[in-house]
Amino acid sequence: MRDLKNKLTSSKNTSNIQRRKGKSFGYQVLGFGAGGGVSNYEISALIVAGGGASTQGYCQGGAGAGGYRTGTFELVPGEQYTATVGAGGAGGYNGADSSLAGTDIVTTTSAGGGHGDTAAGTAGGSGAGNFANTGGAAGAGNTPSTSPSQGNPGGTSAGGGSKGSGGGGGAGAPGTSTTTAAGPGGVGVENSITGSAVYYAGGGGGGGYAIGAPPSSGGNGGGGNGHSSGNSPQTNGQPGTANTGGGAGGAGDYGTGVQPPSTGGSGVVILSVPTAKYSGTTSGSPTITTSGANTILKFTGTGTYTA
Repeated sequence: MRDLKNKLTSSKNTSNIQRRKGKSFGYQVLGFGAGGGVSNYEISALIVAGGGASTQGYCQGGAGAGGYRTGTFELVPGEQYTATVGAGGAGGYNGADSSLAGTDIVTTTSAGGGHGDTAAGTAGGSGAGNFANTGGAAGAGNTPSTSPSQGNPGGTSAGGGSKGSGGGGGAGAPGTSTTTAAGPGGVGVENSITGSAVYYAGGGGGGGYAIGAPPSSGGNGGGGNGHSSGNSPQTNGQPGTANTGGGAGGAGDYGTGVQPPSTGGSGVVILSVPTAKYSGTTSGSPTITTSGANTILKFTGTGTYTA
């Protein structure tokens, strides 16, 4: 997936950024060290929303992953920038949005993943899969629309419409299903902003319907496994992994009764700041590490960075 750039240029990206122009007072005398002040500097960011939850019930499509977006932003020294981290969906709801905002940049928001259900999938950053036996289409991804896309639609049930299907991963293929098992969650996106390659925004696996079908797998990137059908004890789908934006796995079908919902994985906001420019002023207790010439701020809860 291509990066969403917030460059300060007169190009197609101009609409993605607001530039504050510094005011200069007095004279700048070349050769005598006057004028200028501290210059703006660029950072990179990863913004992943919370994954969707499963719903109380059975035979569900997998929940969608949280929206996945990246960008390059120019910061103004002394200004404060807020990282908002979305919670994973709970109790049959979509995940919450994550964002990066500040006076001098356009707010960039990733949308929460769609929640799984026993019929139509729900739209979100990535959409939930459907369970076609009870009607309804898979949930749309990239909702609301961004460019580049922040996620995929959920998978659509196949084999006569008797299977749940996986939620769409952040940039992977939508979940699918066959005549013998529910569809897997869509694979998420690999990103190395921290200095190590990590997958984010995997879709939840679909809940099974065919008796004895194996569990469906969650998508790489924190997606929860779906529950297999006809296996005792009856269990619900697995939750998405925290701070990945993974969608919850769908509940399967076993006998009578319903299964409780599972939660989506919470999101994350990660900033990569040139160490030579790093101010050291934060709130919200981000995890701070270094990678090469950059300082990495990993926000797992809402916080700020002052440039």
